[in-house]
Amino acid sequence: VQLQASGGGLVQAGGSLRLACAASERTFSSSSMDWFRQAPGKEREFVAAISWRGGITYYADSVKGRFTISRDNAKNTVYLQMNSMKPEDTAVYYCAARAGPIVIVPEGMDYWGKGTQVTVSS
Repeated sequence: VQLQASGGGLVQAGGSLRLACAASERTFSSSSMDWFRQAPGKEREFVAAISWRGGITYYADSVKGRFTISRDNAKNTVYLQMNSMKPEDTAVYYCAARAGPIVIVPEGMDYWGKGTQVTVSS
């Protein structure tokens, strides 16, 4: 499975961005999907996850109520809608796939996409 993230960019605090992650294979529809992020000098951290049918979602406390993860299995794409953004959301954002139930640690993921930079100015 190849994953390609897009949608990053520069936004002012309080603004919004929507990230997308397109998968190359139909196995996407049976995979749980996560978003992680990594800020300079910090470890990669969990942001959000969604089950393969989309019925179960998890969020990091730091983004709960501001970010929404969703997926469109017909398009092999997962999205991360980011609202009310803060400077501390600045990071490289990665999408990842797992052929099984949701996990929220990087070590549990099977496939990774290249990251997309998100920068929030104050």
